[in-house]
Amino acid sequence: MDHRELLADPAVDLVTIATPDHIHGYQALDAIAAGKDVYCEKPVTHWRQFELTKKLAQEVKASGRVFQCGTQGMSDTAWKQIGTMVREGMIGQPIHAECGYFRVGDWGERGMPIDDPNAQPGPDLNWEAFLGDSPKRDFDVSRFFRWRMYEDYAGGPCTDLFPHILTPVMHMMNAKLPDVAVATGGKFRYEEREVPDTFNMLVDFPEKFTIAVLGTQGNDHQATEERGSGGRIPVIRGWDGTLTVRGNEIIFIPNRGTEKKEEKFPVERQENLLYHFQELIDCSKAGNPNTSSPMELAYHVQTALIMAFLSLREGKAVRFDHANETLIV
Repeated sequence: MDHRELLADPAVDLVTIATPDHIHGYQALDAIAAGKDVYCEKPVTHWRQFELTKKLAQEVKASGRVFQCGTQGMSDTAWKQIGTMVREGMIGQPIHAECGYFRVGDWGERGMPIDDPNAQPGPDLNWEAFLGDSPKRDFDVSRFFRWRMYEDYAGGPCTDLFPHILTPVMHMMNAKLPDVAVATGGKFRYEEREVPDTFNMLVDFPEKFTIAVLGTQGNDHQATEERGSGGRIPVIRGWDGTLTVRGNEIIFIPNRGTEKKEEKFPVERQENLLYHFQELIDCSKAGNPNTSSPMELAYHVQTALIMAFLSLREGKAVRFDHANETLIV
């Protein structure tokens, strides 16, 4: 069945999009146009689809439809609680945040298993639909099953894993569209891939703070405690102090020279994938677009990730033109 046939069904109220990355945005646009609410896996678009990302954000906003990005870590109230503390001035002016994602193994690192080595295009395998707006190629069983290994369809840890941790960090910092992004990394372990296995990025924002995201798929030690799907626990720094999480407590650490004292706050609820889905359903029933991981936040996050990926690919800093809402590569 073509996805547009499903969207034409008046009995369908909302859809889940879990196709390869480069198809997400187009299917989400079609769903919004058809009057459906959307759960869209991360990343919302591919690294070469900035204009599509922007258009999707505009269409979701104009439609009033409910949109939830598949960054299920946003169901962890630690990030909302810290975000409130930052906005209320606990750490003073935010200046720096660091986070990361470290993983090792065959799931996505070398590529997904090839379920059927003899697969060919036919009634149950639409190769043209799979290619979408990517470069046209003859059928390749590896590209079909192991699409995460190829630049045409994926972006390695930058766009596959970093949405899980950059989304809560940008929420906590109340970060919008970036000023500039730079990145380093490459294929340091899995040479059979096209996409990097190691990726490190720095992003500056007009609010005068930097977010650093580090990661590799060649080692799984997080260096700080690990939490849910987000990997390494973030550290949020301001002029007056720092916020992070230890165990199931939010920790405030004052800067030296301030009169503030260390404080601890219990986390109200940890990450829950079912809650993340249930929130979408509840919001859909109520016509409430205020989900935990809305399209506006996904647009800001994906823009930072696209800029960083292009920085590594082109070997230079990538800037954002705020006046025209375009990338300067």
